Amino acid sequence: MQQLDDSNFLLYAAANYDNPHCYDTDEFQDDLKRFKYLKRLFNKYRETGELKERLIFNHLTVIYNVFGPVVGTRMLFFKLQEHYDLLKPFLTFMNHMPDIVYNIGSENKNIKSVDLSMDQSIIDVLRKL
Repeated sequence: MQQLDDSNFLLYAAANYDNPHCYDTDEFQDDLKRFKYLKRLFNKYRETGELKERLIFNHLTVIYNVFGPVVGTRMLFFKLQEHYDLLKPFLTFMNHMPDIVYNIGSENKNIKSVDLSMDQSIIDVLRKL
């Protein structure tokens, strides 16, 4: 599996994008913005404790619908590197958390699920759903 980093992220996303309703690059760009929106939602949670779990699920669902489970997960782990502890509970809940995410970042890291912690407050919220 190829390394995913800044130099090839956009090409990797375009090559794996599968949206039959996409008619122009604007829709592709809108779907890519979902990674930025997730980062903002996670940053806001860290700053204020306010978790918008439904909105997070909506963004994750669209990402998985247009990129698929393996590619979507790799892209999430690349774009949300400082938020693995917040991302993992959502991916586990959605059954999209693999044992290993391969070749992420310029360091070419393999990220093992067992090595990642999970935010307990998010776990508690998701258990109530």
